[in-house]
Amino acid sequence: MAAYIRIMATLSENIALIRFDNSYSRLPGSMHARVAPTVVEAPRLIKVNRALARELGIAPDALTPEIAVGNALPEGASPIAQAYAGHQFGNFVPQLGDGRAILLGEVIDAGGKRRDIQLKGAGPTPFSRRGDGRAALGPVLREYLVSEAMHALGIPTTRALMAATTGEKVYRETVLPGAVLTRVAASHIRVGTFQFFAVRRDLDSLKLLADHVIDRHYPHLKESERPHLALLDAVMEAQAALVARWVQVGFIHGVMNTDNMAVSGETIDYGPCAFMDAFDPATVFSSIDEYGRYAYANQPAIAQWNLARLAETLLTLIDPDSEKAVKIATARIEAFSEIYSRHWLSGFRRKIGLVSEEDGDLGLIQSLLDAMQLARADFTFTFRRLAKSEDIPELADWMPKWRERLLRDPQSTEDRKALMQSVNPAYIPRNHMVEEMIAAAVECGDYSPFENMLAVLMRPYEDQPDAARYAEPPVPSEEAYRTFCGT
Repeated sequence: MAAYIRIMATLSENIALIRFDNSYSRLPGSMHARVAPTVVEAPRLIKVNRALARELGIAPDALTPEIAVGNALPEGASPIAQAYAGHQFGNFVPQLGDGRAILLGEVIDAGGKRRDIQLKGAGPTPFSRRGDGRAALGPVLREYLVSEAMHALGIPTTRALMAATTGEKVYRETVLPGAVLTRVAASHIRVGTFQFFAVRRDLDSLKLLADHVIDRHYPHLKESERPHLALLDAVMEAQAALVARWVQVGFIHGVMNTDNMAVSGETIDYGPCAFMDAFDPATVFSSIDEYGRYAYANQPAIAQWNLARLAETLLTLIDPDSEKAVKIATARIEAFSEIYSRHWLSGFRRKIGLVSEEDGDLGLIQSLLDAMQLARADFTFTFRRLAKSEDIPELADWMPKWRERLLRDPQSTEDRKALMQSVNPAYIPRNHMVEEMIAAAVECGDYSPFENMLAVLMRPYEDQPDAARYAEPPVPSEEAYRTFCGT
């Protein structure tokens, strides 16, 4: 504790530049546990996201290694670990919570939006369940890179503000260098947060949580006749749009448990996630998803299933008559497929350069995907080649039908090409290159591959002549890929 106080004193001038305006920590204690980060031996900054810092109203130079790992708490921080439950691979766990993440507090960003600042890997909390509360360097670098790549792709996501090493080791299958990620989110409230109170029949806290989410994320719903039903609708719309965006870039979350679904509609928790190379709807990367529950093609159905669990928690708030509440909520959840299909079709129309709508478009898109699957065509590379109007032998039977359809679309050739290149990225975090980046950092202390790859991924829709290798699909020996949870 003495060391912690000394660090605080030496940094007080800089850390005062972070202006917190906390709200979640003022909610009742049943919703969180107050806990400070564990002091580490030798913190060292890897990366500060200076642009994001300025967006949050934080002076980038105020973000020191000590703040990045939690050795020093900025003035106004109110560190807590949030409580939540969750269905993990379909099995309900009544108490999970932040086992290795500590929410420092909230800031109001330059756009007037409230944002959480959280340390991931900052030590044990009351929810750690015998875990060490730490994070290894590899998962921290993966989440930093992939979350920022998702942001650059235009997909709602948590962000990475800082990454730092701790100077200590963590013990997983092997001994690894420890690290901490500073994560920024619209909030860290999950479907599992609602489940935590519903399973305890704590209806007062459940209503307080629901009202807090409405105030924070969907304030326009406060005037609704049934605001909590409107909340379910809003979260469902946000998730349908989000998952459609995932599949349109070949992203596979990997662990779509209810505790990994944010009610804000942001992508959260980049554990065993990856981007698909060869197109196959059954693709799974996660080493713990033995039966393909969270495969690429299953993601929309899982989102619907998770939303049904959210609806269950809101029944008493939707209507005091339980039978009526179930009937109303069921009708809403059944509508998810139509909402998702609307987002999916709209997105894939744009990917093949269409702005008009015809009844045959769904069949045209599906026949493209079928041809890609048969040829094991690379998902990202194929759509980027289409955006450049290149002839693709694997699609020889499909392309004449596509070009015939384009003749009935009102766009000019130039506008169509610009549209397609704006939605079909040239660069994604290629799995084999992510692993190369992690290996260089973990085994050699070399962060230049991380920096280089990050720089390319910040401009995913632009052709970058010096970055051609980042656009290339993996060779066969690089295709076999498994990802692992960082806990």
